[in-house]
Amino acid sequence: MEKFSSLKGKTAFITGGGSGMGKAAALQLAEQGVRVSLLDINEEECEDTKKEIEEKGGEALVTAADTSNPDQIKEALDKAAEQLNGIDIIFANAGINGTVAPIEDLDPDEWDQTIQTNLKGTFLTVKYAVPHMKKNGGSIILTSSVNGTRVFSNFGMSAYSSSKAAQVAFGRMAALELSNYRIRVNTICPGFIDTNIGDNTFPKDEKLEKIEIPVEFPEGDQPLEGGPGHPDQVADLVSFLASDASSHITGTELFIDGGSSLL
Repeated sequence: MEKFSSLKGKTAFITGGGSGMGKAAALQLAEQGVRVSLLDINEEECEDTKKEIEEKGGEALVTAADTSNPDQIKEALDKAAEQLNGIDIIFANAGINGTVAPIEDLDPDEWDQTIQTNLKGTFLTVKYAVPHMKKNGGSIILTSSVNGTRVFSNFGMSAYSSSKAAQVAFGRMAALELSNYRIRVNTICPGFIDTNIGDNTFPKDEKLEKIEIPVEFPEGDQPLEGGPGHPDQVADLVSFLASDASSHITGTELFIDGGSSLL
């Protein structure tokens, strides 16, 4: 049964579509009748997602690209718009934790890598999507985080948190600017979701010891369920924001963390 009937026949462009929240959103949107273009730096994972979509009768394209590369992102979006006959939905989801280290031990290149991937990648995805969405409008969904927006106790994540806070500001600016074209822009802020983002996390463990501060939290760090969230729960939120059911929502951050960031 379709959750959001207004999605049928629409097209979506998803970054980080090979795994985790991007994959879950792609699979769910495809089940709603959305044609999906998947972008990831790992083409093999995207091909696996595409295969799952096609096995269920859906349609998907795959592009391997670095979200911080302007030429690659523009080419991918132009290709998706041409082959899918336009773009209605953007899920700018690709991101990394990057290097986790005290500020004094974080190399400038390590800082740049996180900012380039998370923040510049979001900007480029939106920038090159706008020309394809101006005529018919649509929905843009950005993946930020509770880190940098409501949680500041994950020590060593200054670059990541800065990129995530900036995404929220960018989303608000974009929402107002693009409202003339009936393009809505909203930002989701997940907490601990069971994904493979740890593969792109590089902690400097010995250096982190010097900034660790004992913090005691109430027993259990997820009030609602007692564990990490699942990518499918994030996909539910993405589907809602992509659909006409959220037609009066733009420029808004939505926290999806089981209430853990309130502790």
